Amino acid sequence: MTRTVEGGLPRRIVLADNMDVLPGLPDGCVNLIYIDPPFNTGKQQRRTQLRTVRDAAGDRVGFQGRRYRSEAVGTRAFADRFDDFPAFLEPRLRQARRLLHAAGSFFLHLDYREVHYAKVLADEVFGRDHFINEIVWSYDYGGRPRDRWPAKHDNILWYVMDPDKYTFNYDEIDRIPYMAPELVGAEKAERGKTPTDVWWHTIVPTNGKEKTGYPTQKPLGVLNRIVRVHSRPGDTVLDFFAGSGTTGEAAARGGRGFIVVDNNPEAAAVMARRLSFAEPDCIGFEPPRLDGAQQVLGI
Repeated sequence: MTRTVEGGLPRRIVLADNMDVLPGLPDGCVNLIYIDPPFNTGKQQRRTQLRTVRDAAGDRVGFQGRRYRSEAVGTRAFADRFDDFPAFLEPRLRQARRLLHAAGSFFLHLDYREVHYAKVLADEVFGRDHFINEIVWSYDYGGRPRDRWPAKHDNILWYVMDPDKYTFNYDEIDRIPYMAPELVGAEKAERGKTPTDVWWHTIVPTNGKEKTGYPTQKPLGVLNRIVRVHSRPGDTVLDFFAGSGTTGEAAARGGRGFIVVDNNPEAAAVMARRLSFAEPDCIGFEPPRLDGAQQVLGI
C-alpha cells in the first residue's frame, strides 16, 4: 500500500537544510528518493541566464539572417566544496534509508570525483546486496581538453530497500532507436529497444524551454525515466538536494506527490516558479509573484 505524508498526496517545496527536515518525516513515508548532491568539485558553480533581443548590430545571427544581441538576465552560483564529503553525506544516506517504503528505491547521482567513495559508504548504509545498478548518464556537450579524455558522463547509483520486492515498471521504460536498425528488421526497428545501464541523453539545452538558469540543472528526460519506472502514480517522491526542481516536475507531471528540499533561496524561488502548475505548498519562504502566463506554464 502506498504511504504518503500526512495521509494525502504531498506537493511541497521546503527551504531549509535537509538535516533539519528529514528527521521530522515518518519512517517509510516515501516510495522513491533521488538526490543530486554537490559533486565536491572544489569550484564555484555559476550559470548566467541570457535572453536575446532583436538588434541590427547584434552579436548573434538567427533565422533568415536576422540579428540579435544577448543580454544577461541574472547569475546564480553556489560553492561546491566539502573538506570531508563522506562525513557530509553519511547522515543523509541514513535518513534516506529510514524514509524509504519497503518497496522503495534510492538513487544517488554523482560524478567521477566522489562516486567511488560514495559507493563504499552507500554499501555500508543500505547493504551491498541492496545495490542493483550503476547507471552511467552520458552526454556530448561542452569543452574538450587536449590533455585527457573529456569527462562526459555522470554516475547514478541505484539501491533498494528489499532486493526481492521493489518497484520496476518495465512497461513504462521509454524505448530508444537501434544504432543499426537494418540488422534487426523493420518491426523491431519501429518498436525500438529498451535502454541499458548507459543512458545517452543531452544536457538541458542552453536556449530550451526547460532551462531555468539554475546551476547543475538536470534534464527532465532523465528524471522522467527514473520516476516512471521506479514509482507508481499516487506514490511520493523525495529529493532533498532539489536545486532547480526537476525531480518535482517529473513527479507532479506523472501523478506522483513530491517533497523537494533545498537550502538555497534562489533554488526555492526557481522551484516555486517552475512547479506553480502543481500548486505546491511553499514552506520556509514566500513564493515569488507570478503573472498569468507563468502560472499556466509553470515557469
